Amino acid sequence: MNPAIITLLLLSLGLGTTITMTSSHWLLAWAGLEMNTLAIIPIISKQHHPRATEAATKYFLVQATASALILLSSSMNAWKTGQWDISQLSAPEATIMLTLALAMKLGLAPMHFWVPEVLQGSTLTTAMIISTWQKLAPSALLLLTINSLNPTMLISFGLLSTFLGGWLGLNQTQTRKIMAFSSIAHMGWLFMALTINPNITLITLTTYLLLTMTMFSLLTLTTSKTLLDLGTTPTLAPTLLTTAMLTLMSMGGVPPLTGFTPKWLILTELTPTLPTISCLLAFSTLPSLFFYLRMSQMTTLTLPPKTTLMEHKWRFKTHILATTPTIILSTLLLPITPLITNLS
Repeated sequence: MNPAIITLLLLSLGLGTTITMTSSHWLLAWAGLEMNTLAIIPIISKQHHPRATEAATKYFLVQATASALILLSSSMNAWKTGQWDISQLSAPEATIMLTLALAMKLGLAPMHFWVPEVLQGSTLTTAMIISTWQKLAPSALLLLTINSLNPTMLISFGLLSTFLGGWLGLNQTQTRKIMAFSSIAHMGWLFMALTINPNITLITLTTYLLLTMTMFSLLTLTTSKTLLDLGTTPTLAPTLLTTAMLTLMSMGGVPPLTGFTPKWLILTELTPTLPTISCLLAFSTLPSLFFYLRMSQMTTLTLPPKTTLMEHKWRFKTHILATTPTIILSTLLLPITPLITNLS
């Protein structure tokens, strides 16, 4: 793709998200979401491959439907209240419709079927953009309307997403599909955090973005598209073994690492009021932890039985220095959790 065109698309992507995050009027927020969607479509389909075209078509249809629902919910709210302000969402029907639309945009269950297919049809870099940057605008709208959202609906979506994100990722061998189901499960935790307070929601979102960006960067560095590819990582850069394993353990929420922070805060707040739901939420992390463990086992403990017939990855030059800050942040932030919670 022409560098000028890709630069224009990336600028439009950033501008669309910025408009949505900074607007107080529903029409401006909707326009930002549409700009965001239209900018990412050519980036997804730039491979000129049938899978990429299919992924772009599915992404466009889902996002257009969700944007139409957002516009319909804001119109219903304006019809009943006479206001287009985002923070003045009071009509129950509009609130339910908005929650459904944003859940569809974020890929929560049961509207999650598009996420694995779109990520599988994209490149690793494009999949990282869809899993990280594209979550910012819908999450901002959720935070702006947090006082009007229905807690029961949020908890239902959250529990269903954490369970399905873990269980459906168990039999996957493609790393992009595993990261897609990981995204679904993490978005479930985000919806659970919305029922508590905005500070924990921000911490959950930031931790998710950090972990996902780090993991996709490692997969891009090693060009690992399947679990079998992870076994050839030692031939590329032995130092990536430990960092990849720690990042995967952090995504699973193992206590000494950064990924444990949001789960710890959410369960601490939920347990006194909703003990049953807290137990279900804690149990739902076990399937996710299993496929993270399987990925780390393929990365660190499995060596090819003979000389690999795949690409000679040892010939490629890797730029590990660029990912070093994100690796450090995605593994070592747990000790400063009290400082993060106080600052937020």
